[in-house]
Amino acid sequence: MKDTGGPAFPTMEDDGMTLRDYFAAKAMQSVLHGARMPGIDADPLPPEVSQALAAIAKVSYRVADAMLAERSKT
Repeated sequence: MKDTGGPAFPTMEDDGMTLRDYFAAKAMQSVLHGARMPGIDADPLPPEVSQALAAIAKVSYRVADAMLAERSKT
């Protein structure tokens, strides 16, 4: 099972965003900042936009996994 780092914002219910999701969201925010993606408002998304978004999400979770791995060393 993938290390999620536990809840990002712990609550009594212990559900919601994991630390891994939070790190990935922050990484994705950096990647997308200032990005120009023609067709992102189209419905359905053009295949090239859909593929680009999937690649960004994948890279964002790779960054999150690296952050969790580094965090576990301390």
